[in-house]
Formats: sequence, structure tokens, C-alpha cells
Amino acid sequence: MTTTRPPAVSRSPLGRAYAEHVARSASTDDPTAAALDSVILEPYRERFMSAPAFLAESECRAVARDLRTVYDLLRALPERVFDGDLTALAEAVGMDPRQTALITRGARAGSLVPLGRADLYHDGAGFRLLEFNLTSALGGFESADINRAMLAYPPLREFVDRHGLRYPDTLGCIVRMMYAECAPMVPTDRPPVVAVVDTTENYPIVGGRLEVFAELLAGYGIEGIGCHLGQFTYPQGRPTVAGRAVDVVVRYFLPEDLADPVAAAQVEPLLVAAEQEKVGLFSRLDAELYGNKGTLAMLSDDRHRHLFDADELACVDRLLPWTRHVRPRGTDPEGAEVDLLAYARARQDELILKPTLLHGGNGVLAGWTVGGDEWQARLDAALDGPYVLQRRVRPAAEPFADGVGGVRDLYLNWGVYLADRDVVDEDGYAGCLVRGSTDPGVGVVSMAGGAKIGCTFHGG
Repeated sequence: MTTTRPPAVSRSPLGRAYAEHVARSASTDDPTAAALDSVILEPYRERFMSAPAFLAESECRAVARDLRTVYDLLRALPERVFDGDLTALAEAVGMDPRQTALITRGARAGSLVPLGRADLYHDGAGFRLLEFNLTSALGGFESADINRAMLAYPPLREFVDRHGLRYPDTLGCIVRMMYAECAPMVPTDRPPVVAVVDTTENYPIVGGRLEVFAELLAGYGIEGIGCHLGQFTYPQGRPTVAGRAVDVVVRYFLPEDLADPVAAAQVEPLLVAAEQEKVGLFSRLDAELYGNKGTLAMLSDDRHRHLFDADELACVDRLLPWTRHVRPRGTDPEGAEVDLLAYARARQDELILKPTLLHGGNGVLAGWTVGGDEWQARLDAALDGPYVLQRRVRPAAEPFADGVGGVRDLYLNWGVYLADRDVVDEDGYAGCLVRGSTDPGVGVVSMAGGAKIGCTFHGG
């Protein structure tokens, strides 16, 4: 395993300044005590970072602007690469016929507004985009609750006040995007009824969190219901749960779920209801055409560079690491055509193999974490399939208060939420949830990989 220590980040002094502030305070309180006591945050118990992350105002806005540029490029792929053919794009990113039919059909009703969460590493020079989840099915909707809980720790509250730091209400931003996308179906004379919905199969696993999401909606004047697709009935064609007619469905099922014929059959009447304007569907299914790793490979592909202007290319080069579909031939980071499997074998420690459509780190294989035989076998199995190779990004060390008066290095996955800048202030920046690991060689900095979770303040 490669264990080269990445450089410490010097982009912002706030992390180290906060660690020094905590040391001077001599506080004996647990900085995570309020988070540990929170019912809302119960699934993260014992997994909280002892300090928040910090973003300078300038870099917060800069990364939001770059992400919006990438979002606009992803949305433009059907026209620029496939002559407007959504089916061709769906097939190119690895969707099967059932998924393709449902998702392209979903593009025919309503609108689609910018909403997503980007997973990024900071390599010491700048942010690098690993994945861009463009969907309403976003984990970490409780991120602002972590901010609020951490502010119960007096040294942090003093530091935040002194430096004029702040944080967005991520769930509030999501609600505003829901209203923007589903405006025709939101009643104006009563609180809307909003169902937060996953598949029947997934609900035993995620249902508790969807019910928390639904309960939190009450704080925004919404009657929320957490449920699964199998609980819907359709009197007069309108989705109804336990006798309550639904105005808007917040979708938590994903493309991989639609490969299941049972789930696909349960989605069918919901799509009909959306097409007939009997319910709002948030987010529209075709969001999944753009928020996957296959579309990032299209942006990175040298064959498409002539389709982008100079500013767009500069953003892609700045933000996106080399990413390629797993095919017999491709171009290396210098643009030379190569035997792609031979290239990947020779650079195993520098590459990561990812399925185009799965989420949550499922199916991801970091080359430096396995032996050569396994890497070769996985490459062979992925050839011409729904997989991409991506150049490794080494997250730089970030200084963090360790909770006992010292400083330790963490390696962060920055989960930056992006919303429509016409609806959300600060260039569309809608908050940031971080996951931190003490291991610089970890394959993926994720909760499944043992990382801890934290919040972010910005400003200064």
C-alpha cells in the first residue's frame, strides 16, 4: 500500500487557529456532547469529529461556481455529444433498457432544477471532484443540525462569533429547491403534504432516516410522511398514503433500484401521476442521467474537448481528475492514445475503479488496496461495462483540534451541497458535510470506510 504523506493544507489558517484557540481555552467539555445527545443525529453517534472544518469565503464561493459550471456542462451533454438523444446518453452511462425507459420518460414532465452534493478532496493546491450526486436522494440532510449541536461547545461558539463564521441550512435549501421544481403542485392555501419515498426493499434499511426527514419538514410548514412505494394507492390517479393525498414526492430511490422489475412496476403509476400533474416528483428522474460517474468521464474525455469553450475547459481541468470509461483504447492524462488496460495495470497504485451508477462507495476498488491479480481480474471484468477508471487524488492533511488540547491531521472528503444560485445565496453553496480519516492511504474516505463525520463553517 502506498503511504506517502500528502502535504499539509495551507489554503486557510482557520483550522489551526481554532485548534490553538481550543488549547488556550482549557475547556474540559466534550465538544461533541450535544451531537451525541441529539435524537436527530443518532445514526452518527460515536462517529463525530471533535472539531468542524472551515472554508474561507473566497474558496467557498469559488468551488460553488466551479460546481455550477460542471453542472451546466453535464446538463448540456445530450445536445453537445448525442444530438439531444437522452436514450443514447442513458445507454452510454450503463443504464439497462428498463432504467433507460423510465428515466428518459421522467424528463417529459415538470422541470429540473440544480441540486446535488459533490464529493471532493483537496490535494493541497485545490479541490478535485470525485463524484457529483445530482438527485434529491442526498445523504447528510441533517448537516446543519451538526453545526447547531457543535455550537453548544463554548470555545467553538466564541471562535465562530469572533471570526464572523456561518453555515447554510442545508435542509432548508433542499426545501426551497423542492418548491422551485414542483411549484405548480404546491398548494398555497394549506401546508403541502410531502412524502419522502424509497423502494419497498430499501425501506427497512433507510426508513428510519426518511421518517426523520419527514418530521423535520414540519419546521418548514410542511406535513411530511416517510413511506415506501408499496404504501401508495392511487384513487383518481393521485398518490395517497394512509388516506392522505400527496402533493409532492421527494424521491429517494435511485437508478440501480429501477433495475428491479417490482420497483419499476411500483414507479409506473407514480410517473403517470406526475405526467398528469397530479403530484410533483422531486427530483425528476432524469437527474440521474447527469449525476453519475460515466458523465464525468465524458467531460474528461479528450474526444470532447472541442465541444467546450476556454472557460469551461479551464474549469474541467481545474476540478476533474483524469477519468475514462474502461475500454480497450483510450487517452492517458497527456492525451496520448494507449492500451487502457495495460496502462491501468502499470499504474495500479495511481488508479481507482468505479461503477458508473452505484452509490455510497459500492463496487469501488482502489488499486493500491489490493494485489495485482485481483486488480487485473477486476479490470478484465469491467472492460466495456458500466465502469470508469479515475486517477487517484491524494487528500492533503488538514489540521484539526483533537478535543484534548492538541492538533492532529485528518484527510477529508468534502461533501459540498449545490443548489440553484437563483434560489440560494452565495453562488448556490448550500452547505458542506465532511468525512475525515486518519489514514492517508485509505481507498475512499467514507463512513463505510471508518471515517468520522463533521460539519463546516465558512466566512472570514
